Amino acid sequence: MIRPGFVLRMALREARTARRRVLALTAAIGVGVAALTAITSFADNLQRAVDRQARSLLGADVSVSGNEPFPARADSAIARLAEGGEVARTTSFSAMAFVPRSGLTRLVQVRAVESGYPFYSQPETDPPGIWPQLQQGRFAVAEPSFLTALGAEPGDTVALGESRFVLLGVAENLPGSLSLRSAFGPRLWIAARYLGETRLLTFGSRATYTALIRLPDTADAESRVRPARADLRALQLRVRTARDNQEDLKDSFDQLGRFLGLVALIALLLGGIGVASAIQVFIRRKRETIAVLRCLGATSGEVFAVYLAQAAAMGLLGSAAGAAAGLAVQLALPQVLAPFLPLEVSVRPSPAAIALGFGVGLWVALAFALLPLLGARDVSPLAALRQPYEDAGPHRSSWPRWAARLLVAASVALLVLIQVGDLVRGALFAAALGAALLVLWLAALGLIRALRRWFPRRLPYVFRQGLGNLYRPANQTVAVVLALGAGAFLLGSLTVVRHNLLARLALDLRANRPNLVLFDIQPGQLEPLRSLLAGRGLQVQPAVPIVPMRILAINGRSSVELIADTAGKRGDTRASPWALRREYRSTYRDTLVASEKLVAGRWWERGWKGTGVVPVSLETSIAGDLAVTIGDTIVWDIQGVPLVTVIASLREVEWVRFEPNFFMVFPPGPRDQAPQSYVLLTRVEEGPELGRVQREVVQRFPNVASLDLSSVQRTIERIVSSVVAAIRFMALFSLATGLVVLAGALATSRFQRLREAALLKTLGARRRDVVRVMVTEYAALGLLAGAVAAGLAAAGGWALVRFVFEVPFAFPWPAFGTLALVLVILTVGTGLWSSAEVFRRTPLEVLRSE
Repeated sequence: MIRPGFVLRMALREARTARRRVLALTAAIGVGVAALTAITSFADNLQRAVDRQARSLLGADVSVSGNEPFPARADSAIARLAEGGEVARTTSFSAMAFVPRSGLTRLVQVRAVESGYPFYSQPETDPPGIWPQLQQGRFAVAEPSFLTALGAEPGDTVALGESRFVLLGVAENLPGSLSLRSAFGPRLWIAARYLGETRLLTFGSRATYTALIRLPDTADAESRVRPARADLRALQLRVRTARDNQEDLKDSFDQLGRFLGLVALIALLLGGIGVASAIQVFIRRKRETIAVLRCLGATSGEVFAVYLAQAAAMGLLGSAAGAAAGLAVQLALPQVLAPFLPLEVSVRPSPAAIALGFGVGLWVALAFALLPLLGARDVSPLAALRQPYEDAGPHRSSWPRWAARLLVAASVALLVLIQVGDLVRGALFAAALGAALLVLWLAALGLIRALRRWFPRRLPYVFRQGLGNLYRPANQTVAVVLALGAGAFLLGSLTVVRHNLLARLALDLRANRPNLVLFDIQPGQLEPLRSLLAGRGLQVQPAVPIVPMRILAINGRSSVELIADTAGKRGDTRASPWALRREYRSTYRDTLVASEKLVAGRWWERGWKGTGVVPVSLETSIAGDLAVTIGDTIVWDIQGVPLVTVIASLREVEWVRFEPNFFMVFPPGPRDQAPQSYVLLTRVEEGPELGRVQREVVQRFPNVASLDLSSVQRTIERIVSSVVAAIRFMALFSLATGLVVLAGALATSRFQRLREAALLKTLGARRRDVVRVMVTEYAALGLLAGAVAAGLAAAGGWALVRFVFEVPFAFPWPAFGTLALVLVILTVGTGLWSSAEVFRRTPLEVLRSE
């Protein structure tokens, strides 16, 4: 029978004699709990913000949008839908803005809006109160980044097409204010009634026309939209409600939160590994004490309960401290994740997140401590007499040990499944995590056995002593390599993915490659624009024609019928409504370009002059979205003229390479006379000359937009780096846990290290010799963890790059060398800092304390 009073008194006494061990193990759990609590609490705050700001993010109750001005049928449907409410229309497109005072020009995202926009959440402006003035004349309001990009100030004149506007100031928190969407140009708002004066929307210009609807207070958006949705979609229009926005954002943020939560959970599991390893060493050191307790009448169950109570207390303290720290960490998350947040998130404690972090932290501490604590049950009273003469020997295998192992494995799998929220993906992630930890564990055991068998006896003594510490009794090699290696594995995988993504997204900006793109060029402007550029000594690549078109029918079935079809044309295969409704901008040419590869079918011969059905080449992904293949027929609507085509080939397109890439490519001939616009590419020296060329083009041809590819490259790098930084922020918790485990391992083996240092000093070793011994040990641990983590990161990164992002793989040797070096420095630094007492205490102090 277990005596609770005895158990609690002994647990308290043991804890008082091992404060450093308790602190280290508490911190190991606390770091993981802090990460998990911070992410979960922030995710709860994010979901509340979405619920609260759903209508503000849309700016209305319902939005109807399309890529062409609304036909009369659409206007009638919108009027019926908005009966008793209000409608405000907007037109969005890209154009060049020019500020005469600064002489700077830039591609901007123009928003021509009607009075009443937005219906919910009036924008914050500087100076305050300028938004209503926008409708009172030729005024403009811009995003704050507009002022920086064009050197503008409130009161400046902004040239937009053939019209001029006075800049009133800047505005924020307007609907659709996603940084990623406006990354290639700041937004600029003008009154819709002055849009025609700019003459910017010419043939071929891409624009989005939106009707925003505010329903009467008593109206239910879903019930109103339901009967009108099919009619509006048949007109190639997109219909969204505030609830649609809310659900989409919730799904996206939920996936982000779950992914970051998995990274936090890994940190917590690493803390559990540290707990298990430290308790195992502690039980070995307390073997004589346990034997004495058994001699004095304590049962094996009571001894087990004493140390289990200690583990529970450490779990409670670590979870409480980690939950409190997590609430502080979540304050930084809105800044870290700012590039992805289209809404304001008010940070406040989440009771559910605190309870989750607290409970999971306590459970991990107990589950991982259970297996090593079972060793206390195997210590017999006779061990008090035998302890000085024999080691503990191997533990006997028994059903409690197998039950403990199964409990730990089931706990980890269950926690991962709960965090992922999907059985298959959760099982795959748990298996991958288990495989990574298994490789690290085998590597650590391999090092221990290799040192025992092939010890480098010719090395100087201090190096031999340091390497010997890696396999001597009470070593922490396995725990430290597991914890440090797993953290480095996460960071290394992110490094591999970032390197390969940026390598593929990097634009070819060599001296002979174009860096300026001019688009929306009308046929009558092509030759004058060529002459302007040639007059400045610029070489211009051949013009690329662009013809807009829509799909009328596929294999004899109209697009309206296909959109409405829920069964599919081939069993379960159904064309994507998005692919059927969208407007395609296609081109015609005789040859493939460098970013394309033919994967099926045949390309037409140069100078094709065939009659009858026209061949067309489709990009593979759009062919999949349309559920078509070689030999299928597609009828196109080209400005009211039908064109019958047959799919002659399929192409793979490298969209990340900046080339004139298209979903559909036709042979020259059938579309030569169709209404079209052009794109020109040229090379301009970066700096003032590039700005002068853009300014002269916009002054001569106001509707022609230009894009500086070097600024695109910087934007791409900023976006990818922001994504990686957000994930790396959480991955650093795993590495921090590894360092805490290292510090905890040193605290656990404190007396052993003090005794070793005292003996070395007694035998004549100087302080620098002791330092070399420790540096050798810690450097070996860091090198092993870094090397194995590099191999795991290379394998994991390769899998992500090849099968998730589907781009060629390249290994970032310099980045991995830096990561390994940093890991060794951190390991050595943490080890020396944790061993400061070894250097301070004299041999006599240590020997007297024995």
